[in-house]
Amino acid sequence: MIRFLIGIVIGILLVPAGIWIWLQYGNVPVAVSDSPLPLERRITGMALNARVNHEMVQNPPIQPDETNLNAGAHIYVDQCAACHGLHGKKADFGEYMFPEAPPLWEKHHNGMVVGVSDDPPGETYWKVANGIRLTGMPSFEKKLNETQMWQVSLLLANADKPLPPDALQTLRGSQPVPLPLPAAPVKK
Repeated sequence: MIRFLIGIVIGILLVPAGIWIWLQYGNVPVAVSDSPLPLERRITGMALNARVNHEMVQNPPIQPDETNLNAGAHIYVDQCAACHGLHGKKADFGEYMFPEAPPLWEKHHNGMVVGVSDDPPGETYWKVANGIRLTGMPSFEKKLNETQMWQVSLLLANADKPLPPDALQTLRGSQPVPLPLPAAPVKK
């Protein structure tokens, strides 16, 4: 019985020691070009979805009207387009990130959904506000105010619907993008 217990203790100690050695010798796939760890996407996706579903706001405090969609387009071009691309134009480096920054103005492989238009606006708002660790998606909570984050989130939620002409021109990069006027904060 003692040998059995000693074997269990040694086994318990060998596992962390083996992991430590694996980490110390640089064999962990940490480069963008490396293939993901086994189950990496599933584990991180499961944790992200659970957190977002638990914390996201269900009802946006603003409406996707022309003013908010136009403002959202300006914010998107200024803050998001470098990674996620413009309407009809891929991003310069989003596809070289790991995981790849999704092109938010292209249809998915199934040809039905554009960008994140199938996600509730509250989910997109959560991701804009909080960012997503280990993906390159930053938190905009200190960069944009609450109204601005909702404006860009509502714009993306409506990416598969007809947009106001000014918003579409801005998203195509066919007109100069003036800095948007500061949006009034949403009252809680």
